[in-house]
Amino acid sequence: MTTDDSFGRLDDDDYPAYTMGRAAEMLGTTQGFLRALGEARLITPLRSAGGHRRYSRYQLRLAARARELVDQGTAIEAACRIIILEDQLEEAQRLNAEYRRAAESKSPPPEA
Repeated sequence: MTTDDSFGRLDDDDYPAYTMGRAAEMLGTTQGFLRALGEARLITPLRSAGGHRRYSRYQLRLAARARELVDQGTAIEAACRIIILEDQLEEAQRLNAEYRRAAESKSPPPEA
């Protein structure tokens, strides 16, 4: 990968660009909280060659949502389950909209 390629990856929501320390700092939480999210299987960070956790922007958004719920008093396991279900619902709605658009574009025009 060239240097230009790696800079282009920074715009990728799934690119694991953030260390655990930086991610915790950005979220205003602890590294232990991020580990707990991993144990609850909300996020699975990529490991660097040295074994260090790396987080993507998408994972940080999920972690931020988890923090909101936990700060409101929701147990971490329940918060993770809620977020997983919200994410699945959003994906299902996106797919339904795509299928609907595809079906509408294939249907014959109404008769006048």
